[in-house]
Amino acid sequence: MATILAHIRVHPEGAERFEELARQLYRETHAVEDRVTRYEYWRGEEPFSYYTLLSFPDYLGFIAHQASPHHVGASPALRELIDVIRLEWVDPLGGAAPLEPTNPAELPADASELEIDYTARFPPKVAEWWSSLRELGQGR
Repeated sequence: MATILAHIRVHPEGAERFEELARQLYRETHAVEDRVTRYEYWRGEEPFSYYTLLSFPDYLGFIAHQASPHHVGASPALRELIDVIRLEWVDPLGGAAPLEPTNPAELPADASELEIDYTARFPPKVAEWWSSLRELGQGR
């Protein structure tokens, strides 16, 4: 599993367009990607702040999403609209979330240049303290 919480702040004049693009990406992701578990956008409490929850069966599903034609096509507009974005790898709490733990994976030998680029830009981060809790039987 690979689960990410994206923290996003958009330029104030771009909020309406960002929401249009988010709706489009939501529709297209769920319509054509077969490796998506969760892909949702949320407004935050702070003005012009948003969150995206992304979850895939594995890290390679996330990379496939990033390299998908609809995501690549929306990226230039998103770069114009987004002021700050921070990706946070999150791990479900066993027994309190329906998802599996974050699990890194190696790219296949035939990965595209774009997939290799996204892997370098967005490596999975499994926090050390998650592993220690898992070993103690307190996590999944």
